[in-house]
Amino acid sequence: MKIAVDIDDTLNVVRRLELAGAYIERKGLPFRTVDPASNKLLDIFDWTEEDVLHFIREEGGLVLYTDAEARKGAKETLEKWRAMGHKIVVLTSRRSEWFNNPERVSRDWLEKRHIPYDEIAAEIPLSGKGAYCAENGISLLVDDDPDACLGAQRRKVAAILMIGRHNAERAHEIRFGGTNWRQIDAAARSIFAGLGEAETEKRT
Repeated sequence: MKIAVDIDDTLNVVRRLELAGAYIERKGLPFRTVDPASNKLLDIFDWTEEDVLHFIREEGGLVLYTDAEARKGAKETLEKWRAMGHKIVVLTSRRSEWFNNPERVSRDWLEKRHIPYDEIAAEIPLSGKGAYCAENGISLLVDDDPDACLGAQRRKVAAILMIGRHNAERAHEIRFGGTNWRQIDAAARSIFAGLGEAETEKRT
């Protein structure tokens, strides 16, 4: 089975509020906090995309992502899934406008943390992740974005939502979810069993 896994806020923990807030305070910038729970850097403060791009490109803000801590259990879970014969596709919406070469930046982060994977697909819009999975033979998507998960479900691709403060209110919209990788693994094993039964029924 091919499994697609998101990076930001799924495989890692991005400390946007803390680190970008420290930059704003250090520079004495007038930006105010708007949505401290958001997982979108643009939406946390009342700044523009131009301000965000300046922070990322000129002020070292890329370290939010390159130095992000891997979630506990992520590496071990992906190792187990690969040992079971599954292929891991890292599926990210990281854009070249922010990351210059999002595939290389993502690969560097994964390899420095010894997180196993088979393929990387970058610059896939959140709204297009479900279609990408369906078109590329991916049976399961693990992501923290509810809309990406719903898009997958609409295309008969199983989805597991990584639940956090930014999406907890919408967690009920996705059939499977978890707040940590132990729970994600348990949900995935339930899905593996269900898909295995479906394949057996097809053959009989």
